[in-house]
Amino acid sequence: MTGTDGDDAPALSAEELRRRLDGGDSLRVLDVRNREEVEAWSIPASDRVTVPYMKFVAAGASDGVADLAAENGLDDGTELVVVCAEGKASDEVAAQLREVGLDAANLAGGMEGWARLYESTVVDHDPRVVQYVRPSSGCLSYMVVSGEEAAVVDPLRAFTDRYHADALEAGANLRYALDTHVHADHVSGLRALAEEGVEAVLPNGATERGLADPERFTLLDSGEELTVGDVELEAISTPGHTTEMTAYRLDQTLLTGDGVFTKRVPRPDLEAGDEGAADHARDLYRTLTERLGTLPDLVRIAPGHYDPSDDAVGTDHAHVATLGEVRSLPVFEMDEDEFVEYVTERMGDRPANFERIVAINLGQESVDDDEAFELELGPNNCAAG
Repeated sequence: MTGTDGDDAPALSAEELRRRLDGGDSLRVLDVRNREEVEAWSIPASDRVTVPYMKFVAAGASDGVADLAAENGLDDGTELVVVCAEGKASDEVAAQLREVGLDAANLAGGMEGWARLYESTVVDHDPRVVQYVRPSSGCLSYMVVSGEEAAVVDPLRAFTDRYHADALEAGANLRYALDTHVHADHVSGLRALAEEGVEAVLPNGATERGLADPERFTLLDSGEELTVGDVELEAISTPGHTTEMTAYRLDQTLLTGDGVFTKRVPRPDLEAGDEGAADHARDLYRTLTERLGTLPDLVRIAPGHYDPSDDAVGTDHAHVATLGEVRSLPVFEMDEDEFVEYVTERMGDRPANFERIVAINLGQESVDDDEAFELELGPNNCAAG
């Protein structure tokens, strides 16, 4: 346990909870948010129970907390970590449970604290490639360090200070910040980094999406390169998820953003809506089968997202796969029409506040840091299925 978050219940930090879940500790997450909130966005724990906060309020008023715990199997001796949106209601519940003799702690900051958790894993050492992981949403970003220069790909606005610090720790200055496309699930860090002297880079196609301030950016076409120290990042057009979607190739590693994932395919509707999804899905099919078809199987796919529920990968493992492994997915056995039908029938819920987030990333709207953080809370929902 780390510190306290209330009068009685000890508090567990998001970092400690993540470490213990990855380590396979016997730990049960008790989520006291409403069930629909939990179903939309939750901590990926193999042992998770949902009991809404109001049930504990009612139980507390009638001295029935022990009975409520027993009804939900919370009294079997398993350590409990109680979770809510901001860590306040869960603190009350954890204190109630401790009063009836159960081992319960509060997740400090709740789901908001979980959303501030940001981890890093070294993918390569020469040149140095670091993968950043946001477990709350499955967002992945990357830093490439070569010599005394660094570039960050798909940076998040909430963590811009981290990129500067990590570049300096690696003996480099942060020269570039690149986005693979106009993001719909999180607020980009490009503008914030540009204000600090970093050269901000976007695919040229972002102008056709309505980029309000193209003069602030270096705009790349497919085939163009950026030099970072002693290495080159080559822009490769990979439309489908969006029209301007661009991957950046570093030798045998392809930083794909939302162009292709390791276990799923991107959704094709966030730019053109339901009516344009089929056309974008056909572009995506050609990207997967033709544009990437020229690359060898050993090229590594380093995507912009992973699904936190897919597996229990520990913090010392990167979310990457070879292109050969990606090509083993069942969707690669489909013809174009089958693929389009499969993808468009599995788009699911769109990311929360995606239209506003797109407008912010295009420079059409501005928000402060706190509102930007609130807008992107929740799952990213950028994959089909």
